[in-house]
Amino acid sequence: MPLSSLQVDSVRCIELARVEFAPRLTVIQGANGSGKTSLLEAMFVVGRGRSFRTRNTERLIRRGASRLQLFAETRDPDHRIGFAYSTSGEPEARLDGRTPATLAELPSAFFVEVIDPDIHRLVEGAPAERRRWLDWGVFHVEPTFLSRWTRYSRALRQRNAALRGGQDPSPWDRELAEQGEALQAQRAAWFETLRPHWERTVAGLVDAPVELSLRAGWPADQTLADALKAGAERDRSRGTTGSGPHRADVALRVGPVAAREVLSRGQQKLTAAALVLALLSRLRADQQALPTLLLDDPAAELDLDRLDAFVATVRALDCQIVLTSLAPDARLFGDPERVFHVEQGRVQEVY
Repeated sequence: MPLSSLQVDSVRCIELARVEFAPRLTVIQGANGSGKTSLLEAMFVVGRGRSFRTRNTERLIRRGASRLQLFAETRDPDHRIGFAYSTSGEPEARLDGRTPATLAELPSAFFVEVIDPDIHRLVEGAPAERRRWLDWGVFHVEPTFLSRWTRYSRALRQRNAALRGGQDPSPWDRELAEQGEALQAQRAAWFETLRPHWERTVAGLVDAPVELSLRAGWPADQTLADALKAGAERDRSRGTTGSGPHRADVALRVGPVAAREVLSRGQQKLTAAALVLALLSRLRADQQALPTLLLDDPAAELDLDRLDAFVATVRALDCQIVLTSLAPDARLFGDPERVFHVEQGRVQEVY
């Protein structure tokens, strides 16, 4: 379901723009600070309902404006997506003429991923970064995952509130354990189907033996119910629940050492890119519709050999690519079908 067009109104430095994308390769060219990344950000928002640069959607609104608006169309299959956000309200979305129940419906119409210069955060950042990567994949193959996560999160909030209030948290243990065990089972099943895609992708990109493993968020020799009981006193003293899938992590190691401690920044970037590309490879095995991959300055911090390997891996995915570049004649992925130039927030078609 590649994106065919996007209309942008009041997003960061972009006042108003309309862009029509090629089915395979579009290049967005311009100087640093011109608005190239803001255009990618707008694309990401219509597929995810949030930015990849900030968790505060209000920051996307153009200075001096009170509201941002986006309208996108996809092809094969055709969908229409609208998104708006104002400084005084909640996000508003429209999908094919109706209001979706949640923003989680947007990816069903437009599946988008991004690799940007900060992608290394997947390796060196907090476990929450890697949990989001993991759950993004599970969400697409497990229809009950979102509802289970909602129930688990509700029980977790109630249990933590009881802990902070000095009350007995055990009434919430059963729901927490039931939903948490189910979530972990779904994560583990997805993780195993993803593993061969990861191993193939990372071997082609990174000249180091990076291993990937899933940690549930409680001891492997216990059920979650037992872990909650065993940690009850600790939880009471800290005022928060210390066991459960909200504490899970996807561990990246080179031998016995955490990958972030031994990999260079370039290697970290490629390892993180391998996570994203492996996820896309796995999902492509299940669906015919083309995903869209946004590449924001992919050559940054990569030497020529590593960049060549990255380009070859991306091209093998067979997806729609939208690429930003400082160079007006970018040919990393072959001849672009469409090229746009961005300058001071103004988007102009080159060809």
